[in-house]
Amino acid sequence: MTAQTDTTQGSVTTVYKVSGMSCGHCEGAVSGEISEIAGVGSVQAVASTGEVTVVSEGPLDDAAVRAAVDEAGFELVGRV
Repeated sequence: MTAQTDTTQGSVTTVYKVSGMSCGHCEGAVSGEISEIAGVGSVQAVASTGEVTVVSEGPLDDAAVRAAVDEAGFELVGRV
């Protein structure tokens, strides 16, 4: 049940499921918090699906992602 994929540039793409996002402000809050994690290159949150796609230099610590999502006021359900 892993959603991590290694890309040719050496980066890792991981898709997370986050509950509670309902609008663009929610997407921005979650993206902003996750983007502060060391090694994160880009974050795309989609409120309509609850999915957050993170591209990073390497695998991320799930606890760090969970803490960032919590800080934004939402709940990390897990990886997609």
